[in-house]
Amino acid sequence: MDCKTGRLKDRSLDNLKSEMEIQPDIVTEKLTSFIKEHLIKLKRDGVIFGLSGGLDAAVIAVLCARAAGTDKTLALIMPERDSGIQHIRDAYEFAKKANIQIKSVDMTRYLRKIGLYRIFPVDIIPKRYRGKLVKKSYQYLNEKTEAGYFSRTLANRESGLVGSIINRSFVYYRTKHRMRMLLLYMYGEKENRLIVGAANKSEYQIGFFVKHGIDSATDIMPIIGLYKTQIIKLAKYLLISGHIIEKQPSPDILSGVDDETTIGLPYEKLDLILLAIEKGWTDQEIEHALAGIGITMKDIIYIRNLIKNSEHMRKVYVP
Repeated sequence: MDCKTGRLKDRSLDNLKSEMEIQPDIVTEKLTSFIKEHLIKLKRDGVIFGLSGGLDAAVIAVLCARAAGTDKTLALIMPERDSGIQHIRDAYEFAKKANIQIKSVDMTRYLRKIGLYRIFPVDIIPKRYRGKLVKKSYQYLNEKTEAGYFSRTLANRESGLVGSIINRSFVYYRTKHRMRMLLLYMYGEKENRLIVGAANKSEYQIGFFVKHGIDSATDIMPIIGLYKTQIIKLAKYLLISGHIIEKQPSPDILSGVDDETTIGLPYEKLDLILLAIEKGWTDQEIEHALAGIGITMKDIIYIRNLIKNSEHMRKVYVP
């Protein structure tokens, strides 16, 4: 019983699923107005965002086109040597169907110029084997780090050979995200455009983003208040292609790396745990409510640790 309201607390899976529901039409109107408001407030002549071929960027594209008009909406496509061909094709096809402006910048020459590809020389592996080998390497690092590879990237560092490999991987993928941010601002400021990020609540809460990267360092982040599963519902309302909605989410930085492999849980389960934590549920209450979908106490503690260990990514420390 809740002492303040006198009502029985509902700590059930059905309650969480109900709380996760959104009204896509209302959300669309709210976010479109938010983008319009900042176009006016910051006196910008248009919008710009990175288009990757993924779901979050597609939702941002549609919202921006509604807010600014297709003629003032620019999608910056920034592939590089390790980008998946299908992701690039999806980005182009989506932009053309949405009738928005496209600019493509191949980052390979810039990344090669600063020596990034020498730091983690995956090109020595034939492309047809690269994805499988990267995945196996990730699993190896997961086994060699007590709390899991992703968790350790957020806080404590490993030493020795494993630590050296992890540090190099940091540089390899984070530099790509930051290069995309730099290009986004270069073209955005050149044409006086509003820089729009595509970070979502699920990834932001657990630190599954690059600090000062393309989704972290922007003028506005319209979908930062939505969990990934809510964005899927919004995408369906916005009539985004089923192919983009259903494809395996991936940061597209290295073949073989996808969201679920990195995080360790599918978004359907992750989001419910995050929402329960946000609502103030205890670990025992979460475990009891979500046991039926395979959530264990180990999963809950793991997610709480991700939130805690990634806190430094969501703030700048000042004296």
